[in-house]
Amino acid sequence: MTLLLFWKKKVFTMQLNYFYIISSLISRHPKINQFILLVIDIAIIIGSLLISFFIYQERIYLPTNVIENKILWLVFVAPLIALPIFYYFSLYRAIMHYLEIRASFAVIKAVSLYSLIWALIVIFSKVEGIPLSFLLINFMITLLGIGGSRIIIRYLLSLIRKSTRKIMSDTVSRVLIFGAGEAGRQLAFGLTHSFDYQLCGFVDENTQLHGRELMGCPILSYNNLSTYVREKKITDLLLAIPSLSRKERNRILHNLYSLPLRIRTLPGLFNLVHGQVYTTDLQDLDIDDLLMRQAIEPNEDLMKKQVNNKIILVTGAGGSIGSEICRQVLQRFPKTLILFELNEYALYSIHQELLSHIKKFEDYGNFYKPKLIPLLGSIQDEKRLNKIFMTLKPEVIYHTAAYKHVPMVEDNIAEGIKNNVFGTLIVAKISIEHEVSKFVFISTDKAVNPTNIMGASKRIAEMTIQSMAPEIKIFFNFLNNNSSQFINKTNFSIVRFGNVLNSSGSVIPFFKKQIQNGGPITITDMNVSRYFMTISEAAQLVIQSGALSINQDVAEIFVLDMNEPVKIYDLACRMVKMSGLRIKDENNPNGDIAFEIIGLRPGEKLHEELLIGNNPQPTPNVKILKANEEFVVWDKLQEQLNLLKTALDKNDLETIFDILNILVKGYDFKTRET
Repeated sequence: MTLLLFWKKKVFTMQLNYFYIISSLISRHPKINQFILLVIDIAIIIGSLLISFFIYQERIYLPTNVIENKILWLVFVAPLIALPIFYYFSLYRAIMHYLEIRASFAVIKAVSLYSLIWALIVIFSKVEGIPLSFLLINFMITLLGIGGSRIIIRYLLSLIRKSTRKIMSDTVSRVLIFGAGEAGRQLAFGLTHSFDYQLCGFVDENTQLHGRELMGCPILSYNNLSTYVREKKITDLLLAIPSLSRKERNRILHNLYSLPLRIRTLPGLFNLVHGQVYTTDLQDLDIDDLLMRQAIEPNEDLMKKQVNNKIILVTGAGGSIGSEICRQVLQRFPKTLILFELNEYALYSIHQELLSHIKKFEDYGNFYKPKLIPLLGSIQDEKRLNKIFMTLKPEVIYHTAAYKHVPMVEDNIAEGIKNNVFGTLIVAKISIEHEVSKFVFISTDKAVNPTNIMGASKRIAEMTIQSMAPEIKIFFNFLNNNSSQFINKTNFSIVRFGNVLNSSGSVIPFFKKQIQNGGPITITDMNVSRYFMTISEAAQLVIQSGALSINQDVAEIFVLDMNEPVKIYDLACRMVKMSGLRIKDENNPNGDIAFEIIGLRPGEKLHEELLIGNNPQPTPNVKILKANEEFVVWDKLQEQLNLLKTALDKNDLETIFDILNILVKGYDFKTRET
């Protein structure tokens, strides 16, 4: 008996799988959907006329003289009249899973117009045997047939879905929708027709809705949410309030943080309006949501002032920061955007992306359409850069190119310093030589009291910019062994910020991959903390800071007010919980993701800093501070740079460390582990 029941269930499951495939094909492929409806409608239109004759004459209509029979011709002409009308009223655009009241009105209007036109043809053709009462009967039967066929198909598909969901209950995601408004209802309507999701309820902050039901599901408040999630074994929560500000979104996420739910957001409203809600449309939370703080809105006047109708050059244009600066610049109508990058694939990728954005400018006319120029090259190649500056005459430079990964630079000391220090020096020198208006250097919080080579190289690069800026007549006597002197008309500024979420060097993609693989998540120390900001915030800060720099006599250092530093461990825990998983530790040995402490890497600090001194000054932008920090005058710095260049060429690590100790205060590089 048990074997028989098992066999029946297996056969039934196989049948449902076939129905599932057919249902998926119908819902996901409009051509198949339209073809099925066309065939059904042709049969209904012809069948309705034959049934009307049967009702009117009380007998089955058997035509005679087929070729000369006008009534029969009118019967077969009917679909040719009806189908274009049905198409015009979008009866073949609506998916059978998602019929609504609006679609029902469309059916009524389409059938009414078809019946009217067919009746007029009958009247003007003066065919005998078709009175007005017959026309009314045919209208009613056709309306019932066209509308009823769609209702029946929808009902059958609904039965298949319910039966399949019951059998597949172990693999179906049980979801709550946050937001019982219009967007929530549309999302719910789509998900009720999905094999992958089972809608279990709504969550809303409107107290008037609590205790009521929507689409047969309860509307819950925060108070009873935890119990409901546990009892109903809810796995996912979908945010369905597209109008939320970042501040409101963060508040909601903070309230939901303790629940063991995977939190995702609804698809675009365009898809929802058209009833096209699939599993692939649902999106994980934005990386920016991990910070749970209000995003800093850019000052558009400052942004446009810096780049509008100007020739902009971005070094390291294919990197995380460089590419985002390119995107932000392009939105503010530059005259020309020059992408300078060493990595061919990175340059190709950002160039292709920006080309797709360029098409949007066609609506504004060719006058506003920026010119994109992708250029391969190294910032250490002075000849290459000199030709580019001479030919294209850039007005604003955003210098983002650098080696930024701490462990990699620790293992490649000479190359890291050559690129970060002397590459920056070359770009700055050529900017002065070609009278570039603005030069914005992108630095890092690791340059503050550095304990690693990467941070030290960025601090020396900062000092180089600081030393060059006040020099009205600047003398170079070391690059390529050629001495030269130039009048300095370039405005220099430095932008310093912390870690950028989801950049190539960020822990976020690394943690995400570890979570996908089931863990463990590796962190260096439970107490290690970092300042974080989003990529878009970083890029916008860079552009605005350049506009804020108006002092020609000094290279101003701008620092973003990044609020309090975030513990890496807390960030990782947030990622685990927002993925709907549990942390595995001593208190919860049955959790999903464990942590592994691997210890601080060489040169890594427990906590980063943003300021060397303690006297930051405000700027017109309340979120941007200005630091006043000491530096070595150009003549003395140039002597040390000459010695450093010689030591690098000889790979003389002892001399390199001696010079680093002289230039960078607060850390003994000679005693570091090598």
